[in-house]
Amino acid sequence: MARIAGVDIPNEKRIVTSLTYIYGIGPTRARTICDKARIDPELKTKDLTEEQSKLIRNLIEKDYQVEGALRAETTLNIQRLKDIGCYRGLRHRRNLPARGQNTKNNSRTRKGPKSRPGGKKTK
Repeated sequence: MARIAGVDIPNEKRIVTSLTYIYGIGPTRARTICDKARIDPELKTKDLTEEQSKLIRNLIEKDYQVEGALRAETTLNIQRLKDIGCYRGLRHRRNLPARGQNTKNNSRTRKGPKSRPGGKKTK
């Protein structure tokens, strides 16, 4: 497995797909990186030369914020919203959807399983 930005990316997949295993790089950004590095997006990761993988590593390191730094920045942004007490911060604090979604019937992912008065029914 090739190691880029501290992540082991799979060898058997195309390089565009493999790059998406890095937090902060999606399909569009992966294709852009391949274009900048002049690497065929259809190339398998195992077929990359050492120079090509080094070029990709340098491009990502220089131009993009990925993995730990990006996670830390996202966490700090959410913490800032919570600290200033804005609406979005309150929604994050209460573990509710922060982008205006309805919560009467949906948003079970965010709210968790239904809480029933008296607990779960048993036979």
